[in-house]
Amino acid sequence: MIKNDHLTESGSWLRELVEKGPEVGMVLGSGLSDSLDSLDNPLEINWKDVPGFPTPTVKGHKGKLLFGEIAGKNVMVQQGRLHWYEGKNWEEVIFPIRLQKLMGVEQLIITNAAGGINKDLEPGDLVTITDHINFSGDNPLRGKNDKRFGVRFPDLTDAYTADLRETAMEAGYKLGVELEEGVYVMTTGPSYETPAEIRALRTLGADLVGMSTVPEVITACHAGMDVLAISCVTNKAAGMQDQLTHEEVMEVTAETNEILGRLIEEIVGLMG
Repeated sequence: MIKNDHLTESGSWLRELVEKGPEVGMVLGSGLSDSLDSLDNPLEINWKDVPGFPTPTVKGHKGKLLFGEIAGKNVMVQQGRLHWYEGKNWEEVIFPIRLQKLMGVEQLIITNAAGGINKDLEPGDLVTITDHINFSGDNPLRGKNDKRFGVRFPDLTDAYTADLRETAMEAGYKLGVELEEGVYVMTTGPSYETPAEIRALRTLGADLVGMSTVPEVITACHAGMDVLAISCVTNKAAGMQDQLTHEEVMEVTAETNEILGRLIEEIVGLMG
């Protein structure tokens, strides 16, 4: 199990290599790792080379950290993520987010691939998340509170920062990219949901469904970070189309990488 002192070890190791601390952090989800391959003054580091850093096991997650500049701002890009369904414990899943915080990140952009529960959403749509429903049955903050990051009982009312959502909308308008808004629900995976579960989740107010993001957002909010989360709709959820496959997810995200990259660059440029 990863211990908290591994975070300090990882942070110290990275600071020896990174000249300027990042202002903005990013998490690029399933199939979206290529959306930001081009940074000014880039530094690429494999997760496996960072002391104490867990490694991903899912196809489409590169397992790399990129440091560099976008629009004159120092950024830290996490290519790929860790999931609970991989058999990871919560300390491993949220390790990269807390590491970003230790590196100095205060504004975090998270992306993911998601199934569309809302019948108006189509594959390829980009959706800014306004709120979430945690159907993992657990919470990544369970256990002894780490006071380095935040209080015992963090408020999640504004977990998805309104100002950053407005910035995203402005960036989309400038680029001619239409952004939808919606509520994201996390299920544990790795199996996709049943049609009955999707009908139930729609009744509860969910627009999107996926197997990530919520633990990261809870962790970032606990640490006082501002969060913008963007979903790429890769398919209609179970019962709304034919059989679901991970290959379909990879195909749609590959088609979306370029536009998502341009959108993120514009968003970072507009950030205060």
